[in-house]
Amino acid sequence: MTTSAINGLNNPSTTNTSTQSSQTLGQAEFLRLMTTQLTTQDPFNPMDNTQMVAQMAQFSQVAGIAEMNASLQTIAAGLGGNRLSDAASWIGHSMLVESDVATPLRDGTYAGEFTLEKDATNVTVSFVNADGAVVHSQALGEVDSGEAAFAWDGKNEAGEYIGGGPLRMVVTATVGGQTVTPKTATWTTIAGIQSPANGGESRLVTGLGLLTPDKAIRLA
Repeated sequence: MTTSAINGLNNPSTTNTSTQSSQTLGQAEFLRLMTTQLTTQDPFNPMDNTQMVAQMAQFSQVAGIAEMNASLQTIAAGLGGNRLSDAASWIGHSMLVESDVATPLRDGTYAGEFTLEKDATNVTVSFVNADGAVVHSQALGEVDSGEAAFAWDGKNEAGEYIGGGPLRMVVTATVGGQTVTPKTATWTTIAGIQSPANGGESRLVTGLGLLTPDKAIRLA
């Protein structure tokens, strides 16, 4: 018994699919069949033109219905899979995304994390506004390698809230006597969801703008 025969036994659906496909009459086959019929007909008793026109009209109608069904299946696939409901369940949560821009969360605080490849000293987290001025700075001292979290309540030493907008986060550290800039990520609030009318991927409305769900490192 050959390998193809064994595969056919193990996968009967493949054999059935091939048989069904070979039995399908497409537009090219229909036109070839009609051309053959015209060239082999009796010249003294030709086929009625009315019958030929009716056959062509019927075939066009069937082909149009098939194309319409294919289009409807494509639209259904785009709306299926709970694509909207899954993303909509994220509304009201916060997502951690790779970014050096921090935006205030619902309670006005700023939060994020940075990643150190090696143990570091003199680690400092600074928040810089659009004018380039440092509005807040945190000296964290020595920090072990790996992920390290940070948070700021958005207030100055007098307890006055000075946050309220996006701030650039700058992290500096000393590793082996050299100053390094670790990779950073910040938390941003998910306020809504935007789904394109053309069936494209849904986007989350966040403090950092429109983001696709795959940008989320973690949810909270």
